[in-house]
Amino acid sequence: METDWEELSPGVVRRRMPGWDETVGAVAGESGVLVVDTGATLGDGARVRRHLHERFGQPVTHVALTHPHFDHVLGASAFAGVEVYGAVGIEDLLVHSKDGLREDAVRHGVDPREAAEAVDVLVHPHHRVAGELTVRLGGREVLLANVGPAHTAHDLAVVVPGAPGGPDVVFCGDLVEESGEPQAGPDSHPVHWPAALDRLLALGGEDALYVPGHGAVVDAAFVRAQRGVLAERFGVG
Repeated sequence: METDWEELSPGVVRRRMPGWDETVGAVAGESGVLVVDTGATLGDGARVRRHLHERFGQPVTHVALTHPHFDHVLGASAFAGVEVYGAVGIEDLLVHSKDGLREDAVRHGVDPREAAEAVDVLVHPHHRVAGELTVRLGGREVLLANVGPAHTAHDLAVVVPGAPGGPDVVFCGDLVEESGEPQAGPDSHPVHWPAALDRLLALGGEDALYVPGHGAVVDAAFVRAQRGVLAERFGVG
């Protein structure tokens, strides 16, 4: 697993997880590591936590959840004692929709026992992001931005200013997908989706790396093109 982490900028890595190809990211600072999304099971989260500690020599101190789908949040079960962040409203959804979260995971192929275990001990966000919030990891700052509703009602982007010698990095969650068309499920808000991508582009700029929820890292031109496709698909400007 350690060798599967892709370095995007100094101290910024991500991994495409097996099974659902969801991205897990991490940002290392002087005082700890922030993880972006956590995988689909308790085991996924535990392995992510252990290997990042081994890689950076720092404990995981913060978790940011980009949206409340099972493949991005159930691994948070392994992050007890960590400060967890999400878009405002996500904590109520995770508390009151445990059955739906478990059923969705099983429907997509998670072992029923693993799904039940992860839901039972799921760590919920302690910090609600309504607009923008800066998290400090020692001398390093990471911006959390509530950019939804769009893919879901609770979409959070994570913007990492580039360290010397590296580009800015924007973790997009499933607002952007490279390995397939963006998925608009019953909890999506399609009319707002193009505007959310405009916000991502404004936050990151032309030279940033944009990390989709699924697939390879892309550039601003890809995000802009996907914005156009979504605007046409949903009939919005």
